[in-house]
Amino acid sequence: MIEFKNVTKQYGNESVALSGVTLSVAHGEMIYLAGPSGAGKSTLLKLIAAMERPSEGYVQVNGQDIGQMKSSGLPFLRRSLGLILQQQRLLEDRSVLANVMLPMLVSGATYSDAEQRAHAALEKVDLHDKALAKPMSLSGGEQQRVSIARAIVNRPKIILADEPTANLDRVSAKRVIDALQAFNAAGVTCVISTHDDQILESAGRVVYLAQGRIVDGWHDDSMRGAA
Repeated sequence: MIEFKNVTKQYGNESVALSGVTLSVAHGEMIYLAGPSGAGKSTLLKLIAAMERPSEGYVQVNGQDIGQMKSSGLPFLRRSLGLILQQQRLLEDRSVLANVMLPMLVSGATYSDAEQRAHAALEKVDLHDKALAKPMSLSGGEQQRVSIARAIVNRPKIILADEPTANLDRVSAKRVIDALQAFNAAGVTCVISTHDDQILESAGRVVYLAQGRIVDGWHDDSMRGAA
């Protein structure tokens, strides 16, 4: 589903975000990206979403070569992706339901289809009773679950989550991870970056990054917990 071969991402003449990264993620797999601030976790996610292009090497996502993809192909790729960011970027002037409907409306769905699918997505994250509320009236954990509903409303093949539990209390963080695990159990490939040690302790596959490279694990305890 996702393949990196000797991928380097460099900004300008000196700043190297990723260096020589080789990584494969199978269909339906769930992996966690761990590492300190500046390790390259967010850059790796951006390359999968074609928000960045590799400076060197090869990135393939869902059968498409990211480095060679034309701009006209980006909307089709991103319809197969669900993006969950640290900043939810929910629109405060409209309801939770309207926020979740937006990706479907943008992709050309009818209003009735978008509304039906949005209700179903909110049901999956246990927020069906908040459909008509405004985002500002929700807790941080509820807002993050709204962003998950928005990410999955188009039934993506891949979910990319960048620190989805950052700044959440333990109970809220668990509900967010539980929701992502439920989608993974249904066959959705998930790539999640996190610095939460408790999540990593129970994770199946963890890919550790340090200074833009994949490493075997934490080599320095001072790196643990860094975001």
